[in-house]
Amino acid sequence: MFAATRAPSGSNRQPFRFLVLADGPAATAAKQLIGDAARRLWSAKRQRDGYTQGSAARPDSPKSRLADTMQQYVDALASVPVLILPCLNRYREPEYTEGANIYPACQNLLLAARAYGYGGVLTMFHKEVEPQLRTMLAIPDSTAMSATITLGRPAGQHGQVRRRPLSELVYQDAWGKPAPWAVDPPGTAFTAAGPPRPVAGADAGPAAPGPPSSADGSP
Repeated sequence: MFAATRAPSGSNRQPFRFLVLADGPAATAAKQLIGDAARRLWSAKRQRDGYTQGSAARPDSPKSRLADTMQQYVDALASVPVLILPCLNRYREPEYTEGANIYPACQNLLLAARAYGYGGVLTMFHKEVEPQLRTMLAIPDSTAMSATITLGRPAGQHGQVRRRPLSELVYQDAWGKPAPWAVDPPGTAFTAAGPPRPVAGADAGPAAPGPPSSADGSP
């Protein structure tokens, strides 16, 4: 939490506040409320976004593994050791830039948690039950509820994350123009999930290298 409070904010006002829910009666009730909402929202997304068809029929596909991981996550959300509600004390009318006053603090929190060996996930599952949470936890109407962060020990272990290659994500001088210096370190593992990759020779740059095999089958 100290790392979270060191984050920058507009005019250094530090308008972020963190409501930490652990094991008290109010915490238990709030986590159950958010957990129920999470299961409903994930169930709808799973159907809407096709997580039950196509490559999801293969249990070893990234899509299938992601769906299984998400299902395990929402099923266990109510029993997570710590749930944090990052909030923003608004000092003016809501505007599109206000996230800059709270999300850097959330990122600081997540990075520090990982450094200590914890797993953290930022979601917006609270939105569906926000009115009930405000009443249950006495959160003022003038305070924005900006996220739901769960913290706990990972079921497995932290490893190297898989993301899209730098060549797909970093441009230089013009949109879509690859940056020749944006080269991934040797041994970087890439994800096979996500939007279609650019075609070799297209304006977006060279096609990304395929994902290497993984001994643990992680996406």
